[in-house]
This record gives sequence, structure tokens and C-alpha cells, in this order.
Amino acid sequence: MSTTFDRKESFGWLVNVVANNAGKSFDNELKKHGLSIALWPTLMCLWEEEGITQRDIALKSKVESSTTTRTLDKLVKLELVERHEDPNSRRSFRIYLTDKGRALKEVLLPIPIAVNEAVLSSLDEDEQKMLIKLLQKMVKAI
Repeated sequence: MSTTFDRKESFGWLVNVVANNAGKSFDNELKKHGLSIALWPTLMCLWEEEGITQRDIALKSKVESSTTTRTLDKLVKLELVERHEDPNSRRSFRIYLTDKGRALKEVLLPIPIAVNEAVLSSLDEDEQKMLIKLLQKMVKAI
């Protein structure tokens, strides 16, 4: 086993460079709407399924529960989500989008689509499909 390290062949370094570039572009576009990239995983989860618990959001978005709590606090303050008591548990809440939060979906979804297209533009269609397939396999294993 070699002890040399070449960052140009390091998966971690390469994926970090690509992710940072995409993240900065995405965050800059979200800021134009008064939002940040930190709010995105929770919004995506709720656009997929409303009425889930905070714990479900944390699990689905692969974000720590404490981070999800702070994110929900921000989204409540922005009037994008509401917490409703869970009829099955006095200690948890069900999270619902407000009309304002639902309406943002159509406005915001074109942004990551454009960012993804820009990031993937150096690959041909088959390479793009393979990269996505491999990353999905890795995420599923996490």
C-alpha cells in the first residue's frame, strides 16, 4: 500500500471541489430569494411529503436532528412552514408547508436544475448518467 497522496487523484478532494463550486452557485441564487442552502434539504423533504415529523425530515435529508430544529425555526420565522401537534405523540410535531412555502417550489426548483446542468456540462450524457448512478449507490450505502 502506497503512503503517497495525490489530491488530484483523491476522491474526497475532487468531490469536495465540485460540491463547493455547485454549493456556492446554488447558495448565491437562493440568496436572491432571501434563503440559504442550509434550508434546502428541509424544503425538499416537505415538497416531497408534508406532515412528517422533524425526525423524519432529519433522516430523509441526512441532516442532524439539532440542525433540523434550527432550520425549522428559521422556516417558521420566514412563514414557510408550520408546526402542528402530532395527534399520536405529545412530544413531537408534524411539519407542514404554508401556502407561501408551497408556492416557492415552482420558483426555486429551476435553480438546482440549472446548477446541476452547469456542473455536469463537461461530461457527455452517458458519463453524466454513470456518475449519478455511482453517487446514488454511495449515498444509499450511507
